[in-house]
Amino acid sequence: MRIDLNCDMGEGFGRYDIGQDAEAMPLISSANVACGFHASDPGTMHRTVRLAKEHGVAVGAHPSFPDRVGFGRREMSASPAEIRDDVMYQVGALLAFCKAEGIPLRHVKPHGALFHLVMHDDDAADGFVRAAAATDQGRCLVGHGGSALERAAARAGIRFVREAYMDRHYEADGSLTSRERPDALITDPSHAAAQAMNIVVHGRIRVRDRSRELSVQAETLCVHSDTPGAPEIARAVRAALEGAGVQVAAF
Repeated sequence: MRIDLNCDMGEGFGRYDIGQDAEAMPLISSANVACGFHASDPGTMHRTVRLAKEHGVAVGAHPSFPDRVGFGRREMSASPAEIRDDVMYQVGALLAFCKAEGIPLRHVKPHGALFHLVMHDDDAADGFVRAAAATDQGRCLVGHGGSALERAAARAGIRFVREAYMDRHYEADGSLTSRERPDALITDPSHAAAQAMNIVVHGRIRVRDRSRELSVQAETLCVHSDTPGAPEIARAVRAALEGAGVQVAAF
């Protein structure tokens, strides 16, 4: 068995650090790097790419709505063409730093409100996929299985990688628990490790109220670098997986 561990990273800005990138990077296999619209800046992007290269971690772009104040987590109105151009702009910026460091840009994963939009809106998903195809059709897209983005990727002939979360609770309908709730995040490393094992080994995930389990397929598991204790979570998850004979490697 094999699974990728990914982390949303590079979300600091100027003098401000967000997340624990240096501690988490050696524990993951893929990094989703913020591209400047919700967080990051040129220096942060370059340092994050260089850090990923140092640890042999695959790099992906993590584009968002242009919403630095709301950290990309506020809903915005945008046409498919606007989504396409905004995503192309961000992917192109990160691609420049990857080329400077001599490594490929392997995947694209939307962030925040843009992520949720392209998971259920077919037109928005098509705009997002057109951006990925325009920059490099061989690049993978990452998101929820069974989503509008997966359908759009299939229509465009682009590989889609299904993702699940080790540091987030799920609702009975399969959606992520809203961050407005105090119990949206899983911050206990042992709880996160148990959830990861259930996903990878059994293809199941227990919902937040523990009333039922859902079927889930995932090639990659995500931890957010701004989740409290993210490195400890990644370390516990990796130890549990490898202890069970599961190989941790980039997709």
